[in-house]
Amino acid sequence: MKKEKMQLPQKGSEEALLPNQVGRRKFLTYVGLTASIAGASAFLVGCNKDDDNNGDNGGVNLGSGDIGILNYAYALEQLEAAFYTRVIASQYSGITASELALLTDIRDHEVAHREFFKKALAGNAIGALEVNFASIDFSSRTSVLNTAKAFEDLGVSAYNGAGKLITTKAYLELAGKIVSVEARHAGYIRDLLSNGSFADSTVVNAQGLDLAKSPSEVLNVAGAFLKTKVNASNLPTS
Repeated sequence: MKKEKMQLPQKGSEEALLPNQVGRRKFLTYVGLTASIAGASAFLVGCNKDDDNNGDNGGVNLGSGDIGILNYAYALEQLEAAFYTRVIASQYSGITASELALLTDIRDHEVAHREFFKKALAGNAIGALEVNFASIDFSSRTSVLNTAKAFEDLGVSAYNGAGKLITTKAYLELAGKIVSVEARHAGYIRDLLSNGSFADSTVVNAQGLDLAKSPSEVLNVAGAFLKTKVNASNLPTS
């Protein structure tokens, strides 16, 4: 183990976090990730880069502490970005202009999230994960939207469950901003499938709170869509 420096972007450098197709103005309008953490940086005690892969049996190790949690979020954003990129590249039959426009926005958000984590983690970032979408029929609206619903609900519960594990204030603020965007996605997708289901009892409990899931619960579901095995054994649990 060794001390790794993880440098968040300086004010005015948000563009460097984004892929070419996502403009700075659109990124800030929809996501607003950097407002409260611009210029912040942290020295975290994380895993040595050599620990990122535990071998064929262990899979890709996310790491420990805040680095591990950010890699966990990065892994989920990789999965979502890959899914929506495929949705837009091979559009389902009967997609409307409105659906295409809003699903394209969601794709851009997820790509921006992915690139943000990749840039922030720098040398501590895990590599690109290989996805497995064999179970999804991308020509079918029902298949695509049900998968999108599953991913968005999972993403919201993942951020909710991981929040208590984050020790750095700037990263907790970041997670709070991203989960609010993921919840907007989830509400939109749910209403496309069944109007008025955006906050039903399957995602909001009797106390009016979103559900929260642990990393192990989330990765157990997400793993079905990943060829790359992910090892979360070093993540904090409390």
